Amino acid sequence: MKLCIRNLALTKRGRKQLNIFERKVHRRLSGPVYDNEKENWKILTNKEIHASVKKPTIIETISLNRLHWFGHVQRMEENIIPKWVLYMNLGTTRLSCRPRNRWQDEVREDGRIVGEEGWQEKVHNRNGRSS
Repeated sequence: MKLCIRNLALTKRGRKQLNIFERKVHRRLSGPVYDNEKENWKILTNKEIHASVKKPTIIETISLNRLHWFGHVQRMEENIIPKWVLYMNLGTTRLSCRPRNRWQDEVREDGRIVGEEGWQEKVHNRNGRSS
């Protein structure tokens, strides 16, 4: 499943659905919580769920895995199939309406969110990383 997740190009709707699913799972796992002040049971709100979970969200995990995979492919030799496919141009035209995001567009956006300048060049230098 990890391989499939890192290859996703998510739409806004897809991101929203994944966030809803993640909160639903966390809410189900935590179950109702007893509130001592009001002396009754309650279901956690979205803010309470977000505060209690110490792990990155599904969307953050997908973005990080996508960047890890991009770095892995960037460091491959030129004649390897994954690198060839990454930069392949099919020669077709995109739709005239707003085109769907490609995988490279998502990687570019993830790199912008990470916020470091020159992140594409840093992928080749594994020694400069902290982990």
